[in-house]
Amino acid sequence: MRAIVLDTNILLDIFVFEDPRASALKDALLNQKIKAYSSQATIEELGDVISRPLFSLDDKKQTDIVSQWRAISHQLESLKLEAAPWKCHDPDDQIFLDMAYTLRPSILISKDNDVLNLASRAAKENVLITSKYDALTL
Repeated sequence: MRAIVLDTNILLDIFVFEDPRASALKDALLNQKIKAYSSQATIEELGDVISRPLFSLDDKKQTDIVSQWRAISHQLESLKLEAAPWKCHDPDDQIFLDMAYTLRPSILISKDNDVLNLASRAAKENVLITSKYDALTL
């Protein structure tokens, strides 16, 4: 089984928007059918993003989302991450690439175009970068 890395936009679809396309992925996470990974930095980013007024989430809902993600994800220590040989324009997204690279073979599910543009290069390193929520079946 490949390790799974989910970027913040995917977590928003799962926990905030409850996007129906992400329901099977959410079910797999909640029932521990897959092993998804996080880091302190990615958890903090999730907390920062969902605290923005755009999402209109009260403090309890924000805490619940972060706590749930922390409980079901396997946390990696940032100091133990290998630097991926591909660089993203957005430094906030680089951590997801580094995590996926460290966890090879792995799947990084993202909707970020800069990340997705690295897919062919990442594939050579046994990292599948995709926007498909059903990537778990690949």
